[in-house]
Amino acid sequence: MESQVRGGTRWKRFAVVMVPSVAATAVIGVALAQGALAASFSVSGQEFKVRAGQLVGYDMNQYGAIDSGKGLDGKDQAHPVSVSAFDHATITDMCQSVVTPVPFLNKSVTLKLTAGDKGTAVEADQIYIDVANLDAKDAVFSGINIGVPAGTTSGKTPKPKTAAGEQSNPFGFAQQADKAVLTDVKQTAWATTAGTFKLSNLHMGLSWGSGDGIECY
Repeated sequence: MESQVRGGTRWKRFAVVMVPSVAATAVIGVALAQGALAASFSVSGQEFKVRAGQLVGYDMNQYGAIDSGKGLDGKDQAHPVSVSAFDHATITDMCQSVVTPVPFLNKSVTLKLTAGDKGTAVEADQIYIDVANLDAKDAVFSGINIGVPAGTTSGKTPKPKTAAGEQSNPFGFAQQADKAVLTDVKQTAWATTAGTFKLSNLHMGLSWGSGDGIECY
């Protein structure tokens, strides 16, 4: 299977944040045994942060995968991820940020995007997120089924695949739910794609530096 290559320049890494991510669902055990993980695909050498006041996702599928790529030091890296797929999701108070170093200035630049924070939620269809870490204050699932083979999950989202569109292992660990509601969400992710996004009150800005008060969290 050929990997889809992304990135190349720092500005292309910035482009990752222009496709807003939604929060993933509850933590699953990503099986590291042979045959339990998806085929890898290439991503940029940077994670990005996402914060959401609330995510309401419908027709959820989730399974393990591996993202690969070169780090900022140019060395090959592999990143175990949880791929979360939703047929439709709404997100309130969404923020997404990515930090890119500028070595010749010995500084960093943070790109931050916000939307859905003025009373109208962000809407996304056919969305896939490759998540590395997730924290949520509350998570409620309806019609959940845990521990099924990835190739047998039901729902409208094509499966199993990664955010980059690569086909994943149909025999790996997976879970599915009719509906997921998560509140006060903070996550890091390597990649995300969606069929459509409707962003209300969209704002994007660039700032020197990183950390509290500059990034999403």
